[in-house]
Amino acid sequence: MNAQTEILQLDGPAGQLEVAVDRPTASARGTAFIAHPHPLHGGTLTNKVVQTLARACVLDGWTAVRFNFRGVGRSEGAYDEGRGELEDLLAVVDAMAPAGPLCLAGFSFGAFVTTHAVQRLYSQRDLQRVVLVGTAASRFEAMPVPAELHGRTLVVHGEQDDTVPLSAVMDWARPQVLPVLVVPGGGHFFHGQLPLLRELVLRHLRA
Repeated sequence: MNAQTEILQLDGPAGQLEVAVDRPTASARGTAFIAHPHPLHGGTLTNKVVQTLARACVLDGWTAVRFNFRGVGRSEGAYDEGRGELEDLLAVVDAMAPAGPLCLAGFSFGAFVTTHAVQRLYSQRDLQRVVLVGTAASRFEAMPVPAELHGRTLVVHGEQDDTVPLSAVMDWARPQVLPVLVVPGGGHFFHGQLPLLRELVLRHLRA
C-alpha cells in the first residue's frame, strides 16, 4: 500500500502465508483483517478494493492486516474452496492479534470467508466491526451474521454488480433482516467509486 507496509511470512495450516501490515500513526485501537477475492480469479492482497478497506481501517486507527490465501503470491498450499481459506484467516488472526478488539472485513470471495470467520469468532472475541463488500452470496454459502452484530456490520454492494447479482445478496440478507447499503451504478470492483467506498467504510468504523 505504501512504503511503510510491512511484509511478513507466517506459519499457516498449509504452509507459509504472506501477510502485509499497515499501522496507524498513533497507538492502534485494534486489529483489522481484510480478506481478498477469489484466488483462482486474480484475487490477491493487492486488490484495489482490499487496499481501500485497509486504508479506511488505518485512517480510523486500526492496524490493517491483509494476507494472501493459500496458493496465492508467496503463500504456500492450494485453493480449497473456502474451507482451507477460512483456516488461513483464523490462523492469521491468532498469530497477529491473539487478544484485543477485532474488525473483520472481506471483499467478494473474501467476504464469504469472512462470514464464516465471524460465526467462529463472535462468541470468543471482541468483534467490534464487520465489513462485507460485494459478498459472494451467489456462488458460495455465506453464513448469516449473528443478530447481535447487525449494528456493527456494514454490507455494501454495487447496484450493477455483474459478478455477484444484487438480488443474490438481498436473498441472503432478507431472512436476517440485515441492511444492505447499495451504491447506485456501482459494479463489482467499484471502478471510479473507491473514494466513496472508503468514505462509507470510514463512516461505519467511526459510528
